[in-house]
Amino acid sequence: MRVVVCGAGIAGLTLANRLADRHDVTVLEKAPGPRPQGYMIDFFGPGYDAADKMGLLPALKSVGYRVSEAAYVDETGRRRAGLPFDTFAKAVDGNLVSIMRPDLEGVLREHLPGTVELCFGTSITHIEPSPGGVTVTLSDSRTIDADLLVGADGIHSAVRAMAFGNVESLRYLGFHTGAYVFDNPAVHAQVGDRFCLTDTVGKQFGFYALRDGRVAAFTVHRTPDATMPPDPVAAIRETYADLGWVVPQALESCPDASDVYYDQVAQTVLPTWSNDRVVLIGDACHAVSLLAGQGASLGMAGAYLLAAQLNKTASVPQALSTYEDLWRPIVEEKQQVARDGARWFLPASENHLRIRRAAMRLARVPGFTRYLAATIVGKTTAVIKQL
Repeated sequence: MRVVVCGAGIAGLTLANRLADRHDVTVLEKAPGPRPQGYMIDFFGPGYDAADKMGLLPALKSVGYRVSEAAYVDETGRRRAGLPFDTFAKAVDGNLVSIMRPDLEGVLREHLPGTVELCFGTSITHIEPSPGGVTVTLSDSRTIDADLLVGADGIHSAVRAMAFGNVESLRYLGFHTGAYVFDNPAVHAQVGDRFCLTDTVGKQFGFYALRDGRVAAFTVHRTPDATMPPDPVAAIRETYADLGWVVPQALESCPDASDVYYDQVAQTVLPTWSNDRVVLIGDACHAVSLLAGQGASLGMAGAYLLAAQLNKTASVPQALSTYEDLWRPIVEEKQQVARDGARWFLPASENHLRIRRAAMRLARVPGFTRYLAATIVGKTTAVIKQL
């Protein structure tokens, strides 16, 4: 079977890895090379299970980070609240690795079988259904006749727009987010081995110290307007200019827009994930948003599940149907968890801020940790382990 995958992110690379032994796979990526933008993620859940079954955990852990705690600090850097990472790790049975998103993608690329054709700087310009397949036209004027086209091209999926029409697919959650990496030894030293977040209302800056001496910055703020700013760097500097601690230094060190990740915080909601011989995976069909904290994990696990169905049956329609039947209830539950937790993820009032601090102080109380983890991550699933 000939499979074309649009998108060389976590979901697309996972799918290519799992299909390569039995099928002819081409991966298209519109970016000219691997994307350096991205933020630190806490990788756990079904994606962790998929990585384990793929034999990738040693490689992921080798580039992962040991974080002592998530610490909320005030404008002077004084710790106001926090959650020890060991406490959270125990709640997920230790099956967690903190890793930069580009590093996770890097591990997946390094383990991609040599039979997979990976084409950077290439996108799809046209999709034409054909009997039992699909013909795709590429930006370099080539055409490929495929048995299956997979849209793994993210929350703003071009494949979704072309194959599914003008379906209202994004549920805006009221936030904008950004991420970038910068050099500042003084900030690096103050952050240390913690994930530091400003203990603030309506907007928040977060920091991780990286092993190469740089600092990974993460931003999120509330806004009713989903419109993307024309200049994300200017938007970040203006929005967070009134925050204290090391934020002014981080804003001064913000790189050019090409090295900054910036997007609205939204979820993808579709009535169906496939249309004939076109199917969507990852954020293209089931983005849960950073509020759920499991987008990378769900993208990897969903791709693993789809590959398992395609590898076990000669019927592509049956494989696509089973994939969606099994996976949709899981991601919809995670989407609901994200919406329910939005007010605690970034408090909109001083009262909510005080309540979050109190919850953090209860984290050491026996039994409360698992309750807190369940509130944050939702239900566990063994669907990948059972494949």
